[in-house]
Amino acid sequence: MNEEYDVIVLGTGLTECILSGIMSVNGKKVLHMDRNPYYGGESASITPLEDLYKRFKLPGPPPTSMGRGRDWNVDLIPKFLMANGQLVKMLLYTEVTRYLDFKVTEGSFVYKGGKIYKVPSTEAEALASSLMGLFEKRRFRKFLVYVANFDEKDPRTFEGIDPKKTTMRDVYKRFDLGQDVIDFTGHALALYRTDDYLDQPCCETINRIKLYSESLARYGKSPYLYPLYGLGELPQGFARLSAIYGGTYMLNKPIEEIIVHNGKVVGVKSEGEIARCKQLICDPSYVKDRVEKVGQVIRVICILSHPIKNTNDANSCQIIIPQNQVNRKSDIYVCMISSAHNVAAQGKYIAIVSTTVETKEPEKEIRPALELLEPIEQKFVSISDLLVPKDLGRESQIFISRTYDATTHFETTCDDIKDIYKRMTGSEFDFEEMKRKKNDIYGED
Repeated sequence: MNEEYDVIVLGTGLTECILSGIMSVNGKKVLHMDRNPYYGGESASITPLEDLYKRFKLPGPPPTSMGRGRDWNVDLIPKFLMANGQLVKMLLYTEVTRYLDFKVTEGSFVYKGGKIYKVPSTEAEALASSLMGLFEKRRFRKFLVYVANFDEKDPRTFEGIDPKKTTMRDVYKRFDLGQDVIDFTGHALALYRTDDYLDQPCCETINRIKLYSESLARYGKSPYLYPLYGLGELPQGFARLSAIYGGTYMLNKPIEEIIVHNGKVVGVKSEGEIARCKQLICDPSYVKDRVEKVGQVIRVICILSHPIKNTNDANSCQIIIPQNQVNRKSDIYVCMISSAHNVAAQGKYIAIVSTTVETKEPEKEIRPALELLEPIEQKFVSISDLLVPKDLGRESQIFISRTYDATTHFETTCDDIKDIYKRMTGSEFDFEEMKRKKNDIYGED
């Protein structure tokens, strides 16, 4: 360990593992350490089930009705992958897909007036959907055709809308869309957590809806994918990539000190030894004095013995509860997966509710979501601080990732990865650069 590295990475959360993989592919000498004995940090999947009970300090072992403990892999942070999103591109370009198997999530649902409705995934479903009246459907279809044709590089597709100036609120007005459709478009398609986007220029929202439709077009049932054996497989896949390119991994390593000289990081001390480095990447838990709290997220892991009502017995789904349906500022999300994904015992379902905390009683805030899941066999409640770095790391060369937010997809995590990459290397993140050198994979030709 007493060596010099280009980059030392602390923590094996997804953000850290992807950056460590990319840095290794780019020829950097990387040392990657984690104080925990398992991969994944905050974004780990916990197995066996006994460990989840211990982690949440529940008394005694799980009841026998839960099946075998090792059949469970429970995500601490629930997210799906957008089929056409940035994380899938990263997986494909680095060929980390060879270590993983994915399933398409069976449906996305949206909450309206106390009930849940399927988010239409085909034109036929849209026409049959009871989310909108007949005339509204026609107007909505016109809007979707506009979005599908929109190309920010081709002004002929703008039809009088200025993507950098026209607000999304004005675009909705222009297509004469009613409040329910606006809710569903902004929150279930563009996947915004609040309504702040309405008064922003429309370009980003239109591109988000395009991403949703393109992701949906790839597999048909829903735009979301989920890895067999849980999300903890993702950081491990990128860790393998880093190892193939010479990255060194050490789990169960207590980090005693990050050594800074004249304001710049020079190394990390662990178990009396010092590894020197030019740059450091870590999650907020390793540098508590360099991050600040900007909010909290509540997540409740619920174990069920039944699929969620009104989802057509789906073995996996997402439910979005738009904020103004429940008088809130931010949406509530439910991610549900089951034994079909090798994450639970046979006949069991895991539904994870998450949202941004807004009051002193966070558990009350998520009640509308929990009511959809009744009866719940066991609940595990966690409230996490949302931490962000106080500075960009340009002076210290310490680059700190942000805490995972309440969204149920990885787009914001990928934005953070691209941002850290740019600050570390001075150049824009380029997916092409991540392509493996074809002849270095296990020495194949």
